[in-house]
Order: sequence, then structure tokens, then C-alpha cells
Amino acid sequence: MMMNHTLKNQCKVSPGTIITGKWHAREYRIIKELGFGANGVVYLAKHKDNQVALKMSDNGMSITSEVNVLKSFAKVQGHSLGPCLLDVDDWQWNNSKISFYVMEYIQGPDFLSFLQSKGPSWTSVLFLQLLNDLEQLHQNGWVFGDLKPENLIVTGPPPKIRCIDVGGTTIKGRAIKEFTEFYDRGYWGLGSRKAEPSYDLFAVAMIMINTAYPNRFTKSTGGLPQLKDAIRQKQELIKFEPVILKALQGQYSQAKQMREDLLDLMVEKNNSATPSKPRVNKQKTAQGNQAGVKNTQSVPLSRQSYRRKKKKSGLMEFLFIAIVLGVLYAWYTFNNLP
Repeated sequence: MMMNHTLKNQCKVSPGTIITGKWHAREYRIIKELGFGANGVVYLAKHKDNQVALKMSDNGMSITSEVNVLKSFAKVQGHSLGPCLLDVDDWQWNNSKISFYVMEYIQGPDFLSFLQSKGPSWTSVLFLQLLNDLEQLHQNGWVFGDLKPENLIVTGPPPKIRCIDVGGTTIKGRAIKEFTEFYDRGYWGLGSRKAEPSYDLFAVAMIMINTAYPNRFTKSTGGLPQLKDAIRQKQELIKFEPVILKALQGQYSQAKQMREDLLDLMVEKNNSATPSKPRVNKQKTAQGNQAGVKNTQSVPLSRQSYRRKKKKSGLMEFLFIAIVLGVLYAWYTFNNLP
């Protein structure tokens, strides 16, 4: 959604302009415009020797809301989906008060550009990471809302998904503030615009589809049939079809559920690629050698076997993820050596 031209003009400043905070007196020199949306303009600026991102708006309530989101992100230990908040202040300019906040400047390719340059082998790993971060966000009472590849930057090494725009992030239960049609379930007639985890997970499914259709596509018949047809026309999407369809139909209430299913698909794919050894029925062999002797240990042995199999499956899953991440990281580091 685009911001109105009046707001854009009010917040339009030229490179070289010095923004001085009314309350904290910190100075920021504008370098260039990075982009603008429904609630303000974002600039690349310099404070002392550091590059920062500065967002300004004449809508103080909008700035307050976004600042609260960034503060909420900061409370989640070990997770940094959004940029770090550095400063909040007002700027007196042309007899007007312009509210602004300053955040960490996140550099790197956007989500789709990274996948196109590094290869599809990174797709599952990045989506697992995104779903993990969304789970933390949802548990903290927020829904991302305007989730799309342009708002996701991959930094690194090691590769890490970061968000550069939290303008659409909405408190759970309210109406979504901002959205982009292609990733919006309301546009496709597959749900409401109520801020809930399933809204974000629909967007994740559409981003997965977007990886195979970089230029997206327009709605024709709309609804699930069109999206299902789009999935089945691309070989790289068919392997994710069960997860994508569940997300499109709102069958996930938590990001961790979608993450677990995606992880299961990765493990199944790896197991199916490994030829299995022929199984030998040891019980029948023993019965053939000792005819007429009852196997009184058959039940206990069966339970022990089940437990060993379950423990081994969990270990294999862990090792599989570790190996995939290790190989991809080594490849990424090698290809990014100076």
C-alpha cells in the first residue's frame, strides 16, 4: 500500500540535510532515500561514523506503534528478526513537527535475490529459520502482517534473515494494518484480515510459491484451485505441496507446526534418497532352527526395538540438519572469500 503524496512531500528531504533531534539533540546527516510506505519515508543516514536507517512521519501514532514493535522484538532473547532500535525523537522543520526513529541499517540481498544467486538448496533452511522467528514473534503477541520477500534481507555470513520494515506488524486480534495483495489471504478469498498467526503462515506459503514464480502472477479464477494449479506446474514446489496447502487453508495455528512439517519433509526426502537394506526376519529364522520352541521374549524385545528406533530417528534428524547447515555454510563461506 502506498503512502499519500501529501505525507510524502512533508517528509521529503534532500541528501546532506542534517536532522537534529529536539529532545536528544543527536544529529543525523541524510545520505539517500531507501524507500517509503503508507506511514512514512525511510532514509539512509549517518550518525558520527555509523550508517543508520531513519524513518520519519508526521503521524506520531504510527511512529509510536512501530517503536513498540521494535522494543517488543528486543525483548525476545536470542532472536533479531527486526532491526535494533537506536533512537526516537522529533524534528522541528518548516514550522512542523516531524516524528522519527532511528534503527540499525541492515545490509544484504533480499530474500529472493539471495536464493537466486546461491541456489535452491538454501530454500528449506531459510524457511525453517523464518518460521522459527515468526513463532517467537507470535508468542510475544504480534503478527507481522505485511510479510513479503522485499521486507526480508539475508545478512551474513552466516546467513540470517532480518526484517527491514515493521510498519505492518499488528497486535494479535486486530485488523491487519498493511498488506500486499499477492501475499494477502483476503485477496485470494481464503480468509480474513484478522491479525493471527495463520495470516502470517499464509504469507509464508505464498513466498514459497513466489520462489518458483519470481515475477508473481495475477489472480484469475482465484481461490485455492488457481494456487494449487500453480504449485503443480513447478517441480520445485511439488515437494513442498502438503505444507503449502495446509498453510493456504489456514490449518496451522502456530508457526512451529508448519516448521515441524517442513522439517519432516526434508528428513523424508533425505531418507528416500538413501537405498534401504533388505530386511531379514530373524524371528522366522530362529523358529526354523528351533522348531517347537516358544519365543517368550518376543514382546519385550519388540518394545526395546521400538524405543531404539525412535531414539535413532531423533538422532538422525538432528544429524541431518547439522550436516545440511554445515555443508551450506562451508559452501557459502568459500564462495564469499575475498
